[in-house]
Amino acid sequence: MKPKIGRRKFLKRAGLVGLGAMGLAGGCAKMGLGIKGPAAPPPEAQGLVSRGAEALYRPHGEPGRWFNPWWPNPGSRVNLYKWKFLYRNEFAEVKNARTPEVSVVSNDGAYLAKPQNEPSITCIGHCGFIIQDGPDVVLTDPHFGAGAFWHGRYQPPGVPAASIPKGAVATISHNHYDHLDSWTIENLPEDVTWFVPVGLGAFVESLGRRAVELDWWRSAEQGGVRLTCLPAQHWSNRFGMARDSTLWCAWLVETGARKYFHGGDSGYFQGFREFGRKFGPIDVAMLPIGAYEPRWMMRYSHMNPAEGLRAFHELDARWMIPMHWGTFDLTDEPLDHPPRVLREHMAGTGADAARVRVMAVGERWRIV
Repeated sequence: MKPKIGRRKFLKRAGLVGLGAMGLAGGCAKMGLGIKGPAAPPPEAQGLVSRGAEALYRPHGEPGRWFNPWWPNPGSRVNLYKWKFLYRNEFAEVKNARTPEVSVVSNDGAYLAKPQNEPSITCIGHCGFIIQDGPDVVLTDPHFGAGAFWHGRYQPPGVPAASIPKGAVATISHNHYDHLDSWTIENLPEDVTWFVPVGLGAFVESLGRRAVELDWWRSAEQGGVRLTCLPAQHWSNRFGMARDSTLWCAWLVETGARKYFHGGDSGYFQGFREFGRKFGPIDVAMLPIGAYEPRWMMRYSHMNPAEGLRAFHELDARWMIPMHWGTFDLTDEPLDHPPRVLREHMAGTGADAARVRVMAVGERWRIV
């Protein structure tokens, strides 16, 4: 399903595109501060990076105002409007000339209703996955809604929302509309427990659901699952929530026999190496590789395919599942561009492509 062609043009003319980018495209605007930043960390931040993981454990704000202590967000309102109104998209001709090729397989999700002997991961789309490991069902950034703000889906969710069993666990990485969807929260079973970073519990509870808030490096258990909230290099914004008033994160999901890492939404940073040192080896790493162009705008908040692969290796993970592509058209590159660039990068560097699973929407992968 393609979004209506005229909608974006209308919103752009109305001056609303920038507002949508505030809540969707990572690394866009440090709204209200007017701070300009370079494409690379400033000298003082470079020092923190070179010293390694120390900055990951520093205080990172307080309820209502969070930040990344290793490199505060350099985004600016000027850059946001420069991107939206002055910058020429180098991919425009390609995007207009062909329809993105995103593989989709039919899946009714019926197997989710009962425990399975083989652990598996099912792709909902974008950053949404269903981990089924024995009796445990864990959803990561599940999005079953029709769209993310005004960005329509390019295909339906990989399984029906009705297939999600009672008693499941769900994680949310941050409050942007392509990761946190109100319709999804309201329409999944009432007893789903939602694990969220600090500040989002009240939002989930306002929709009549149970939430567990965690800060970075904190863990909690639900049934046979242990969930750990971890740092990510991102930001937060949503209508009704002040800029960076709620935290953002990645998640480590441990089922006893296996470890799963879900990167949420993040630029590349030293955290991946530290997570690998502290928690590795990890069985499966779900890592974002899309919504990364133009780099001068998106580098802070979104990894490109090469950076995603680097993060995978630093996590000391056995398998990588690339995500954050193919569902919502958020930035300049075509929807199907990230996995093609990733394959080219692996071929050029001699990386083991057999360890990278580019999943179709609706695909169920039985972990071997």
